[in-house]
Order: sequence, then C-alpha cells, then structure tokens
Amino acid sequence: MKNESRKCRSRKTCQYKITVESYLDQNWSQWFDGFQIEPKEDGETVIIGDVHDQADLHGVIKKIRDLGLHLVSVEQLCCRPQQKVKKCKRSMVNE
Repeated sequence: MKNESRKCRSRKTCQYKITVESYLDQNWSQWFDGFQIEPKEDGETVIIGDVHDQADLHGVIKKIRDLGLHLVSVEQLCCRPQQKVKKCKRSMVNE
C-alpha cells in the first residue's frame, strides 16, 4: 500500500523588532540588509525589518553578536504570506 505524504510549511515573511543596548546610526542599515535602524535617546537602538525564515533571523542575530552588541529583545511584529509560494513536494512512501 502506498501512502502519500506532504511535507510543507506555510511560507511567511515576518517583520521583527530587535532592540540592542548600544547606539547605532542609520548608516548601519546596509550592514543589516536594509533593515530600519532607529537610535533611541536612552542609548538603545531598534532594528526593524522583514525576515523570511528562521535562518534569516539567526543571520541578523549573528551580526549583532559579531558586533559585540548586547541583545535586549526580539519581537515578532506581524507576518504575511510570501509573494512567491513554492509548491509542496509530495513523497511516496511504501508501507
């Protein structure tokens, strides 16, 4: 008997707000792949941008680590379906 299984995750782009305990000016936007950089008066900086998957999010956090910045918070603001959704792959499993 053959059992057809679908392995698929919904593809969403999520916007994240990341706060670090350091002052970064808007010139750092390019380093953070076009994310908005919003320095605050209290010395913290808010970094806001779209993340397509967990690997992207970890990449941004890695950049923060590489700069030696103290991570204050990571907040998911909203998600929306990605524009180009890949078709789910079907696999045939023999039982």
